[in-house]
Amino acid sequence: MQFIQTRFNYLFNSTKGLILVAVAMIGMVTAVWGMLSGPVAEMGVREVVIKALGMQLVQAEREGRIIILYHAIAMAVVAIEVYMINGLLALKPIYKTATNALMTVGYLLSMIFGLAFAYFGQNWAFHGLFIAGQTLIFFAGVLLAIALWPWSAPRITDKDYAHTPGGLDLERAAFFTMAMATLGSALFGAIPGAYFGNGFEAFLAEDIIRSPDKTLFMKSIIGHLHIMLTLIAIAITLIVGRWLDFKGILHKIAMPLMILGTIVISVGAWSVVVVAWAHTIIYVGSVLVMLAALMLVIFGWRKFIHEGTAGIEKPTIGQ
Repeated sequence: MQFIQTRFNYLFNSTKGLILVAVAMIGMVTAVWGMLSGPVAEMGVREVVIKALGMQLVQAEREGRIIILYHAIAMAVVAIEVYMINGLLALKPIYKTATNALMTVGYLLSMIFGLAFAYFGQNWAFHGLFIAGQTLIFFAGVLLAIALWPWSAPRITDKDYAHTPGGLDLERAAFFTMAMATLGSALFGAIPGAYFGNGFEAFLAEDIIRSPDKTLFMKSIIGHLHIMLTLIAIAITLIVGRWLDFKGILHKIAMPLMILGTIVISVGAWSVVVVAWAHTIIYVGSVLVMLAALMLVIFGWRKFIHEGTAGIEKPTIGQ
C-alpha cells in the first residue's frame, strides 16, 4: 500500500512524474492508433486492431475522428509544456498546484473520452466530457497567464539577463506573451468549432488549404491549426532556453525578438479571415521568432562546446 501511495505521489505530484504519465499516454495512443494507417495498415494490421479493440470506423466520419485524435494528443503535449514551465519558473505555489491539477484532469478527460467517442461509437456523453476536458485546460491556461504576469515578478538586476531599464524580466514577459497568444488562438479555433453540426461540417485543413474558395470558418480553422503548432514550438524554445540558462548578449537580443515575433505571428494568423495578405504578416513574425531561436542555437552550441572540451588544455577543431 505504501509503495502504491509513493508511486502515485511521484506520478501526480512531481514535475517528472507528471511528464512521465503524459508521455506514456501519448506513447500508448501513438502505438495503437498508428496501426490504423500507413505501411502498418497495408500489412493487414489495421483490420486486426479494429476487430480486437471493437472499434467502429465509418468512412464518412473519418475527418471528425482524426480531428479528435490530434486534439487528444495535442492536449497532452500542451500539458507537458505547462508542467515544464511550472517546474522551471519561480511562480506562486498555489498557481503551480492549480494549473498542474487542471491540466492533468483536462487532458486525461479529453484524451480518454474523446477517443472513446470518436472510435468506439458516438456516445455523446463522452463528447461532452471531451469538451469539458478542453474547458479545464483553457482555464488552466488562464491561471498560468495570471501566474506569469511579468509585473508581479521580482525585478531583474543581473546584467546577464534581458530586462528593461526598470528591471522587468523580458524572458518572463516572453512566456506571458506566448501564454496569452495561446489562449487567444485556442478561442480562434473554438468559435468556429462551436458551429459544428449547424451548417459546418468537419474537414481536414490539408484537404482544402490550396482551394481558392474557403468560408470564414474554414480560414479560421486553418489559421488556428497553424498558430497553435507555432506557439507550441515557441513554448518549447523558451523552455529549452530556460533549462540551458540562456543569458548574455544573445539572450538580450533574443527575448525582445521573441516577444515581438509572437505577437506579430499571432496577429497574422488571426487576420487570415479578414485580409488576403495575412501571410505576409505571418512571414514577418516568423523571421523574428526564428532569429530569436537562432540566438539560442548559437548559445547552446557554444555552451556544449565549452563543456565538452573543458578537460582539454588545447582542444582542436575536431575535438
